[in-house]
Amino acid sequence: MRTHEHHHHDHDHHHDHDHHSPPQPDDKVHSYYQILGTAVKELLIEKGVVTADEVRRMVERRDSITPANGAKVVARAWMDPEYRARLLKDANAAVKEFGIEMPTTHLVAVENTENLHNVVVCTLCSCYPRDLLGLPPSWYKSKAYRARVVSEPRAVLAEFGTQLADNVEVRVHDSTADMRYLVVPRRPGGTDGMSEDALAAIITRDTMIGVAVVEPMRN
Repeated sequence: MRTHEHHHHDHDHHHDHDHHSPPQPDDKVHSYYQILGTAVKELLIEKGVVTADEVRRMVERRDSITPANGAKVVARAWMDPEYRARLLKDANAAVKEFGIEMPTTHLVAVENTENLHNVVVCTLCSCYPRDLLGLPPSWYKSKAYRARVVSEPRAVLAEFGTQLADNVEVRVHDSTADMRYLVVPRRPGGTDGMSEDALAAIITRDTMIGVAVVEPMRN
């Protein structure tokens, strides 16, 4: 477990890459933790700490969480300046207003602005705000993303189709076992008349990780 404070990495290096090379998954690492997790689950069931049915229900609940939770939080922040201020000051308390409790995780909300773009990674494993965004995508867990987004964030963002102006600072946030991040993306133009629910519908998982920007819905 990492005990260091989160770090911001601001890089703007340009290299030649094979943009079509697929990320290399950490098969051995993930296989190890899958085996370890299964062993711990079986031991807890054997000792009577939990039942198999309780484990099943917990897994079903976790698998049912989608990025819609995070989208609701971001849409409220766009609509309500007071809520936005609460979210940026104390994200745990702010998301609890939606019934989302993260008692073992310090959640930090970081806001994209005209001059700053935030992106999130977990360089050692795959720490991720699952209570807000559901299960992490496979690329988030890949060794390629975890290494490259720190050293060459603009190149990685470009591969996701996100092109940023040269004057925009890119800040990379490294998650830890007890600290997770939620990116509050910029609200796109032309959405002034949209309802909170309609805004939530255009906020995607990738925009709350920071590899994409929110695009307005097209008719």
